[in-house]
Amino acid sequence: MTVSTAQPEQLRRSLSNRHLQLIALGGAIGTGLFMGSGKTISLAGPSILLVYLIIGVMLFFVMRAMGELLLSNLQYKSFIDFSTDLLGPWAGFFCGWTYWFCWIVTGIAEVVAIASYTQFWLPHLAPWIPALLCVLLLLGLNLLTVKLFGELEFWFALIKIVAICALIAVGCALVLWGFRSPAGNQATLANLWNDGGFFPKGVSGFFAGFQIAVFAFVGIELVGTAAAETADPRRNLPKAINSIPLRILVFYVLALVAIMAVTPWRLVEPDKSPFVELFVLAGVPAAASLINFVVLTSATSSANSGIFSTSRMLYGLADENHAPKIFTRLSKAAVPTPGLLFSCLCLMLGAGLIYLVPNLLTAFTLVTTLSAVLFMFVWSLILFAYMAYRRKRPQLHAESIYRMPGGVFMCWACLAFFAFVLVLLCLQADTRAALLASPVWFVLLGVGYAWKRRRAAKR
Repeated sequence: MTVSTAQPEQLRRSLSNRHLQLIALGGAIGTGLFMGSGKTISLAGPSILLVYLIIGVMLFFVMRAMGELLLSNLQYKSFIDFSTDLLGPWAGFFCGWTYWFCWIVTGIAEVVAIASYTQFWLPHLAPWIPALLCVLLLLGLNLLTVKLFGELEFWFALIKIVAICALIAVGCALVLWGFRSPAGNQATLANLWNDGGFFPKGVSGFFAGFQIAVFAFVGIELVGTAAAETADPRRNLPKAINSIPLRILVFYVLALVAIMAVTPWRLVEPDKSPFVELFVLAGVPAAASLINFVVLTSATSSANSGIFSTSRMLYGLADENHAPKIFTRLSKAAVPTPGLLFSCLCLMLGAGLIYLVPNLLTAFTLVTTLSAVLFMFVWSLILFAYMAYRRKRPQLHAESIYRMPGGVFMCWACLAFFAFVLVLLCLQADTRAALLASPVWFVLLGVGYAWKRRRAAKR
């Protein structure tokens, strides 16, 4: 038997159900849960549970809309394809390039985070060294084969799942035991409503929780990007999307219930990981190192997802003539090598620029808010594409075996929710700055699209 050494012309469906399930799982559990949950608890108190539930429910409907669209035509490789087909070339251009930029921005934040987490063990090491090594390592692994990306994400996600399950188990054990902290606070579920009620910070505190919590869900749509390289998408894609509500319930709600039942919400420090504090209370002296390792793998997982998805977006954009044709070139392993190299270069340059900003926390807030705003734009385009699909392809919807619950009504409900979150981002000075900066990106895209159309008209 002869093995073909010819360049493949399409992405291969190399990801198994096991890979897709864990990619979807890893996408829903971000670094924001491990490190950002302390700040969200201090802002909203126990009502933060409702915040995560509401965001999770809304994004589940977005994912169901995306799932029905992808399965309505297996020629769709990602949301670029159905946006272009159903809304027009402009939508594919704006959606693809915005999603690419989203993950570059998120990747920059994660690479800088990786550098800071490494300082925990190697405080004298220059921060740019682990950042550079991380990007080069992930680039090298992604260049080999898409199956290796799936395998990496499988194990990264597994580490996060084990850490969260351990936290929930420890929290339950401390509550059942009636554990008392050295300060005299007893572990009990009553901590969720005893100290100022379920909404101790009122409506304003409840609303403030949305600003940070939205960023924790960034990457939940990664399952759609991986769809083009998934074996048997008709069976595997619905399974991955349908498990989202259970994942949010277990990994967000139960984890935060465990934290606030053991430590009253007022005692949760916003600048520390509540995961570390709970394990320290349980008598695990190595808690800080363990959680630092988990958060390090979580940030690496997110950076890895960013490198994977940006290269696939560039491939899809080039395939639709929205980007240079060089990005359609695939290696013998069916990996879009030029896209990977370009995305990693942008990632390293962006991470370098972040270090020039004097206040790293300010830069982080700006970067994460900008990322959340741009992701909401992509999620909104998915919903608009779904409404166009219902209008233009009623026969395909009638034949669909995986319909979006609530249909067009839920699309409008989700869009109203995103508008509500944008209003909330205006209330704080640090998030307002990022919100006001986001139109600059869309102006640049508009100029780029107009230039592309003028060039096409001259040919």
